[in-house]
Amino acid sequence: MVLSSCSQSGTADKVAGAATDAANAVTDAAKEATAKVANKYKLTPFAPSTEFADAKINAVSYTNGKFKFDIAEGSYKLGVQTPDADAKMCANSAKGQHIHLIANNAPYSAQYTDEFDYPLGHGDFYILGFLSRSYHESIKTTDAHWLKKAHVHGNSIKNPKDVTEAMVFYSRPKGTYVGKAATEKVMLDFYLANVTLGADYKVQVDINGETHMVDKWQPYYIEGMAMGQNKVKLTLVDANGAKVNTPLNPVERVFTLAPDALDAAK
Repeated sequence: MVLSSCSQSGTADKVAGAATDAANAVTDAAKEATAKVANKYKLTPFAPSTEFADAKINAVSYTNGKFKFDIAEGSYKLGVQTPDADAKMCANSAKGQHIHLIANNAPYSAQYTDEFDYPLGHGDFYILGFLSRSYHESIKTTDAHWLKKAHVHGNSIKNPKDVTEAMVFYSRPKGTYVGKAATEKVMLDFYLANVTLGADYKVQVDINGETHMVDKWQPYYIEGMAMGQNKVKLTLVDANGAKVNTPLNPVERVFTLAPDALDAAK
């Protein structure tokens, strides 16, 4: 009888062990599947870009529906190609370096001259203008941007005020990208105001619903997106991952990747 009891106990142990192994296998498979989902899109930092350390916006005015940017003389010039554009292997403007103008949560408007018409309508606006390289990467310095909160009436700015809130502005991706060279690596770029990324603040980047966290203000390549419509959402979050209660947060854009018939023919 004792021998029989031991035999039954051994069998039970084997069954329990097999069940544990099976459960572990399921858990491992689930982890592997989760990892695969998490790695659907790849987010990697840009290599350092041409700096333009002397780039500076001296002043900005807006009257009668026209913006005028006073840009300091120096190494940065509107309408020319950024020297390292070919090395970046991402979408590049044939018109050259330009201003990105963002009013509230609207997509930016690319401007290649220092004076341009831009009807804003009547109301209150956060207005950001910054100098951009030809491949749309912002110059992330205090001097190279202009940001105000203002009331616009009669196509003119009234009572402009400095912005004190921590804010994130969406820049790229935007619009339609065509062909292999433009769609394999798509640049993610955004503009920060009154906040430093690190332990206390991060930008949550949701790419078609997949979440990535970035803690350094720099441009990134997004890889792995399919042809067709894609969506990126940016949210400024605190140390606990909670959305910061600040204007225009979060912000998202839908953009399109499209094949080029010439690529298919190669």
